[in-house]
Amino acid sequence: MAVNTHIERILDLARQNGLIIETASLEINESGLDFLALFGQADDGEAWVIREPRRSDVVVSAAYERNVLKLIKGNLPVAVPDWKICTPELIAYPLLPGSPAATLNPEARNYDWVIDPQSPNALFVDSLAQALAALHGIDHEAATEAGIRVKNPREVRRTLSNKMDEIHRIFGVSETLWQRWQAWLAEDSYWPTHSSLVHGDLHPGHIVVDSDGQVTGLLDWTEAEVADPATDFTIYYATFGESGLTVLLESYEQAGGKVWTRMKDHIIELMAAYPVLIASFAMKSGLEEYLVMARHALGVNEFGEELPS
Repeated sequence: MAVNTHIERILDLARQNGLIIETASLEINESGLDFLALFGQADDGEAWVIREPRRSDVVVSAAYERNVLKLIKGNLPVAVPDWKICTPELIAYPLLPGSPAATLNPEARNYDWVIDPQSPNALFVDSLAQALAALHGIDHEAATEAGIRVKNPREVRRTLSNKMDEIHRIFGVSETLWQRWQAWLAEDSYWPTHSSLVHGDLHPGHIVVDSDGQVTGLLDWTEAEVADPATDFTIYYATFGESGLTVLLESYEQAGGKVWTRMKDHIIELMAAYPVLIASFAMKSGLEEYLVMARHALGVNEFGEELPS
């Protein structure tokens, strides 16, 4: 394919680091908010991913992600990216075998699926559960030594409460949603008494599967930390519903994952707090699209006034 000057500069940086990508095989994905991604074959035929950070703060996040990948490599039953090149200008690694469970279609504003989003098969559910159980069981001391953020259950709860207060002050929050958050924060029975190393952003585009639907890899570890284990189930619940969540939790427990009495209820409430994450990203990125999305999720207008029900 013909490449523009910007893409040629990225390929030249890769060449300077010993990676030669055939331009005829090149595919470009510009949908990512943090990275521009290139996919192509090296001169030996191996498929590679090259990512260029879009903002300076992403470079810092990438350095953190590299520490996470070093920690989890070899400790999971699935593959993770093996960064062969990591500089402030670009990251490159061999493409993981398989395909994302879904890819974002920016025009349709939804996912294009390679698995059944209405009824994921048992192989998908069980392999995901096994990967999560292994991830959540990684030693906290090893995480600390690797430079990973570690929060105990009390810190997790306090941090979220403080973030809610900040969002309430800056954006405003509908009264119904605010009261729901406060009731959940105040009730001990919802909350875990343990922390786990979590992926932190486990949406379908970060879950790699083979042709049978078995999970073979997990991508994008920027948000990983030792925190609330429920974090890794919220997007699954939003995608596959309460019945799908129930099946995953049963498989997770069978795989050795640690559950508690109100874990499912807690995950549902954690999903109801997802507008906090949207608003936090909107503030961080300054993107108007996400500011609008955050206000809508919080139930307020641009002046912080509650939207009519």
